[in-house]
Amino acid sequence: MIQTIQEILLDAQEREWFQGTARHLKVRVVPRKATVIMGVRRCGKSTLMHQISKELQSGGVSRENILYLNFFDDRLSGLKTAGADTIMEAYFRLYPGKRGVEKIYCFFDEVQVIPGWEAFVDRILETENCEVYLTGSSAQMLSREIATQMRGRALSWELFPFSFGEYLDFAGISSRATYGTGSRYQIQKGFEAYWETGGFPEVMGMDPFLRIKIHQEYLSSILFRDLIERYDIPHPRAVADLAHRLIGSAGSLYTLNGLTNYLKSIGHKVPKSSVADYLAWFEDAYFLFTVRIFDASYGKSNANPKKIYGVDHAFIRSIAPGILVNSGHMLENLVFIALRRGSDKIYYYRTRNGQEVDFLIIGNNGLKSLYQVTESLENPATRAREVKSLNAAMKELDLNSATIVTRNGEEVISTDVGEIEVIEAWRFLLRQDFPEME
Repeated sequence: MIQTIQEILLDAQEREWFQGTARHLKVRVVPRKATVIMGVRRCGKSTLMHQISKELQSGGVSRENILYLNFFDDRLSGLKTAGADTIMEAYFRLYPGKRGVEKIYCFFDEVQVIPGWEAFVDRILETENCEVYLTGSSAQMLSREIATQMRGRALSWELFPFSFGEYLDFAGISSRATYGTGSRYQIQKGFEAYWETGGFPEVMGMDPFLRIKIHQEYLSSILFRDLIERYDIPHPRAVADLAHRLIGSAGSLYTLNGLTNYLKSIGHKVPKSSVADYLAWFEDAYFLFTVRIFDASYGKSNANPKKIYGVDHAFIRSIAPGILVNSGHMLENLVFIALRRGSDKIYYYRTRNGQEVDFLIIGNNGLKSLYQVTESLENPATRAREVKSLNAAMKELDLNSATIVTRNGEEVISTDVGEIEVIEAWRFLLRQDFPEME
């Protein structure tokens, strides 16, 4: 086994790894903590590890000091009996003079394949001079479990499918332009393409038929490999039917009772507690996200209807029956994911007189921000409704600004409380990617 590992390590050091499009996620390393890249399947976690490795080499780290293993490699199947400690033994037999003298950068892709990986990573963080980077299928490394498994020895970073700015980088369009006539046209054209394709790296440039087919394969992998097989779920069809129901309802409200009754209506005898588990697992797998109403009382917030969003707007369109999908909800989903990249403290807000605001964000600094999403404000009734809701929320939350994201039209609306900025979606998305541009 040691010789096999050494061959794989040497092969990895000689290979030019696929770099893809540079991601905008800036991973920061904390000494004696493993850096864990979390995210939905096929969002680019392994490629990000390759990019980090390349950056280290550009900064002067020798390739000999980079230990890279993908545990899906069939040649490593023997590690399940030999034990993970064989990895470090094999490496230091290759480079005995580095132990305790030089820092080793360990990249473990799909680490969950190896039994006892948590104790192994804990041990090398404690005993070796190393930095450790991990990715893993959410089948074994769900976000809620990392803290428990690693006992505080890990710092997790969330990776999502391409943002709009990353898509522009992929397409070769300058995303940091000053929005002159020519560059603005290119960016807006890029937005229309992004609107159609979404952000999963693998589907970039594919025709619609293949894109839809691949998105559907993603969903099957998530449901059956990450959830049904992992939890040995006795009602696999119920899980799939629930996922399709929620994907088709992106941007809409749901209740636990309503979902349970829906499953019963189509022949699934699933208790409400199981439906609640399924919802939590969907979120841990990073493909569906629940948004609660904002309320100081967690009990009230949890008891109210919740909203559901998907990890990628085009993914939703590929899965959901066309009759259930409308472009307004797709725009709302697009805005949600852009906001979710920056904060997981996202709520919807209902004013005292029952008016609803799509998103209330609480930033890391504790500051609140309000966002409303609508395709257009050209209809006077729509304009009056959206402005009225935001104005009431601003009063109740003691805020003097808010934002409306649209598909077309930009302006500033003055109210008796403050100002509401109306911004087109393409510019809003770039602002989320590059706040320094504003």
